[in-house]
Amino acid sequence: MPRTDLTHDRTETSPEELPFVAPCRRLKAGDPLKWVRMGWQDFKQAPGTSLWYGGFLVLISYVLLYFTWKLGGYVLILSIMSGFVFIAPVLAIGLYSISCQLQRGLKPQIGYCLREGRRHLGNEMVFAMILLVIFLLWARAASMVHVFFPMEAHPHLGDLVVFLGIGSVVGSVFAALAFSASAFSLPMMLDRKVDTVTAVLTSVNAVLRNKGVMVIWATIIVASVLIGFATAFLGLAVLMPVLGYATWHGYRDTIQADAWPESAKLPEQEQPTP
Repeated sequence: MPRTDLTHDRTETSPEELPFVAPCRRLKAGDPLKWVRMGWQDFKQAPGTSLWYGGFLVLISYVLLYFTWKLGGYVLILSIMSGFVFIAPVLAIGLYSISCQLQRGLKPQIGYCLREGRRHLGNEMVFAMILLVIFLLWARAASMVHVFFPMEAHPHLGDLVVFLGIGSVVGSVFAALAFSASAFSLPMMLDRKVDTVTAVLTSVNAVLRNKGVMVIWATIIVASVLIGFATAFLGLAVLMPVLGYATWHGYRDTIQADAWPESAKLPEQEQPTP
């Protein structure tokens, strides 16, 4: 039975007529767990492709671990682990593409994911620059914590608690900024013909309007990353694909982006039969 053509023609709206940000839906507390279940279903539909992608991310993690240990020891490793939240969304863009293909009833292709990434390279670079600026500000703020709260070789417990507490608060502020900017922006850029600024502002708006639910979602992400680190990165081979797929479903469930034309095209050999 032929599939329905999901890439029907539509008249493109002029940029002047588009809203400032895409509207979002009000989410329920259980929605993040629903996204995880849907992400797990996507993983089971494409286990080979998912493990290939997840294994590649694990390999990158080991390479980074090796060089950071050689260059700076465990302190630099902790910094890289803390900065993982800034680079994870960019690494997961191929996973969004896999979920998009599954949603359209296609067999996922890694080559298609790579082509999609290259086609959106301009927007991805702008987004990466935004995250880089946040990361550099976070690094500078972390160094200022060391300046104002210097630690001795053998600090007292009270000094250590103050140092870790203030450092955690500062880090949480920048992590919240990165999370708000990246929660739905990259999936939107993959799905729709939209500029980076609009996608980022849409993501921030959706997070602010669903703060309680997004705290739950962020907690799930942090817990999954910690499990991945606790398993010597091996757990990331499964957890990262599931979280990537879940993020795609979270975007589709939250953002109403119908005003923008579709961006993702079907692979040529998999075009639906008219």
